[in-house]
Amino acid sequence: MPRYEFRRSTSVRPKNMQEGMRVRDGSLQLPDIKAQTTSADTYRHPSQFMKRSKTFASNTPPANYQSSVTKSYAPPVLSRSGTIVGNQTSTSTNLGNPFRKYTPDDWHRRNQDHFATSNAFRSSSERLRADTYALVQERDQLTAKNQAHSSKNIGDRANDIDFWKSELRHETELLIGETNALAEHKKRLERALVETESPLGIAKECLYNRDKREGIDLVHDAVEIQLNQEVEVIRSCQEKMKRLIARADHQLQRNRGAQHELDKDSHDKFSAISIDTRCHQMKNTSAGINYFRGIEDVDRTVTIPTSWAKFSDDNIRRSQAERAASAKMREEIENCLAETSNQMWTQWNRVNVAFTQRVAEQVDTKNKLQSHLNRTLQEIHDVETTIQRLHRAISEKERPTKVAETRLDERTRRPNLELCRDPAQLMLVSEVKQLQATLASLRQRLDEEQHQLQKLVTARSNIEHEIRTKANSIFIDQDKCMSMRKTFPTTPRLSGYSY
Repeated sequence: MPRYEFRRSTSVRPKNMQEGMRVRDGSLQLPDIKAQTTSADTYRHPSQFMKRSKTFASNTPPANYQSSVTKSYAPPVLSRSGTIVGNQTSTSTNLGNPFRKYTPDDWHRRNQDHFATSNAFRSSSERLRADTYALVQERDQLTAKNQAHSSKNIGDRANDIDFWKSELRHETELLIGETNALAEHKKRLERALVETESPLGIAKECLYNRDKREGIDLVHDAVEIQLNQEVEVIRSCQEKMKRLIARADHQLQRNRGAQHELDKDSHDKFSAISIDTRCHQMKNTSAGINYFRGIEDVDRTVTIPTSWAKFSDDNIRRSQAERAASAKMREEIENCLAETSNQMWTQWNRVNVAFTQRVAEQVDTKNKLQSHLNRTLQEIHDVETTIQRLHRAISEKERPTKVAETRLDERTRRPNLELCRDPAQLMLVSEVKQLQATLASLRQRLDEEQHQLQKLVTARSNIEHEIRTKANSIFIDQDKCMSMRKTFPTTPRLSGYSY
């Protein structure tokens, strides 16, 4: 606490005679001369009070000045109220002294006045000094109290800032963890989206290969229906994943925005707590303290404690809301990955089952066609053998026909009446007709057999073509498509896990 020193001045003189006197009960109270002690520093020689007389004495009138009446100086008369009522003038004739002088009574009275004034000034100074000591002590106590109260408030404020700072730091750590978890789920979703390209490409390749089927096998069968449905399922899953990725990106942006507000608030509170800590540790003996005139009139505050706390609370609540939305987003991503993986696996198995059934059906049809082909080939062989026999039979009937017709021709040369319609003539005629009918029937049957042979050959060609077609379809479905469909991604890969 600073010390204040007060020194008594010994050169102060009252301006008038009334100062230092105390009026009580309407009468003038003069100090007690006997009780007053004159110290060396307050004592004045009487010659100092006579300077005025010497001044008057120096003003010597001219030699030819003659006056029988002189005005002598009289001390001021104080009324009962303490006011000066005037100077008493006396007219006297100083025959032996040409100028005015004070009387001894005036001199003693003047000394008594000075004593009274000195006592009054000292009493007033003592009272003022006592009041000053009390004021200094009071102000010292008030200053120390206010400083202690300010230090306590600054300390409490630093504790409040530290509390909110720790809350912001805790919330920031939780938000960072949630953001990292959501980013990892987003990466899983992106990897799962990339993995869907393989089954989608396989399904499209299967459809492209099956377009190379020939003839009647280029049919819109169950396999093609399931393949088209598989393409739609995969594309639907991809669209769902893309929408979730876009939403996850937006949620990550919101998380980073909330984290930015928390970091900014934490940084501001770090600066504020550093300043308040320095202020709280600042003492009267600290270095760097100085006067800043008018700083108490500068108000740069923008918040009050309620709005200040509400700002940090709003930031924390916003972060908590974003964390809840992020956790919900992660749950949606997990459900999406599980759902899409299940849908694609289910459709993949359906296509494989359809392929298996279709290949089995094609193999069975091919085997049946092969059986029909074998029987057709055998029938063609038999027909060809029959045709050969018919050719031999017709060839064998040519000579008997020639013999019978030659006989008839020779018998037409019989002379005259020898041209008799005898039984031999009738038998020859009947034999020729029968041979002609036999040849006609054989030739007709030969035509029929040859026509049937052509049908059989056409049927064989058709069957062989169908067998080749079925073989091509079986090769496409079994060797190309089903061999590719053995490399479908595993469930963990469809769930976005990398190995």
